[in-house]
Amino acid sequence: MQSPFGKEQYLNWYELMLLLRRFEEKAGQLYGMQKIRGFCHLYIGQEAIAAGAMSAMRPDDNLITAYRDHGLAIAKGISAKQCMAELYGKATGCTKGKGGSMHFFSKEKRFFGGHGIVGAQIGLGAGIAFAEQYQGTDRATICLFGDGAARQGLLHETFNMAVLWQLPVVFICENNYYAMGTSVERTSKVLDIYRLADAYDMPGDTIDGMSCEEVHKGIERAVRRAREGGGPTFLEIKTYRYRGHSMSDPAKYRSKEELEEYKEKDPISQVLKIILDNKYATDEQIEQINEKVKMEVEEAVKFAEDSPYPDDDELYKDVYVDKDYPFIVD
Repeated sequence: MQSPFGKEQYLNWYELMLLLRRFEEKAGQLYGMQKIRGFCHLYIGQEAIAAGAMSAMRPDDNLITAYRDHGLAIAKGISAKQCMAELYGKATGCTKGKGGSMHFFSKEKRFFGGHGIVGAQIGLGAGIAFAEQYQGTDRATICLFGDGAARQGLLHETFNMAVLWQLPVVFICENNYYAMGTSVERTSKVLDIYRLADAYDMPGDTIDGMSCEEVHKGIERAVRRAREGGGPTFLEIKTYRYRGHSMSDPAKYRSKEELEEYKEKDPISQVLKIILDNKYATDEQIEQINEKVKMEVEEAVKFAEDSPYPDDDELYKDVYVDKDYPFIVD
């Protein structure tokens, strides 16, 4: 059966996912060199979710997520330079060096954050969707969280209100099977997390998060429903992180065999195979993309290294918001 996605889409997915992978690999290396401090949660292995989501969304749609936010931020359009500078705590970072790894943000790109408090973004995502509904736009809001956050009470309160008010929001659980070091099986009898939507009469579905195609199709359906006034959708996207929960996590709670099993379904390798099998690009053209991505990451590191730290008076800025400043800015 012929894929509904063509050459341009597969090449875009490949380049984007490779950029996210190489950026995160470099971030992990720099963390080990103590160039990056504090917490650092890598997105390696989960790139198909970011790629499939971006091709299914509009650029002016909203996105909010948890602290594993680097990949989604870059996919949403924040430059690798700004993201790397933020990891370095530099003034040129996407939150002026004051947010760090867990708190990326861009008003212009409608990326409303990584959030360090587990599950906090679930209520905030519904609030952003409410603002869009109130203002009469047709923007959708994508709200992502992990399987650990699915255990938070805020999820149930938010699901109830979102359905009651028919908010244009797509809730996405990036189920990578481990909340820090605790498996889903040890925290709930409900292993199919998408079934939580049933209690609120909300459409729910489970999606293969290692496939850009499946992610795109699932999110496209949910986003269309949100735009057309059909209310919220809950998607459980099953994925896998290749690294530990954070850089301080050796991930000894899982076997090497389990990790290798998921690496065999690596989303970047899958897309590359389709590109080569269909002759969408030659080996030389693929190498050019690889080199382009490599240079982009190297330039991001140089930009971060050369950028200044924030001035001391920045400590008192961006603490309060002017009362006349609207939350959603066109």
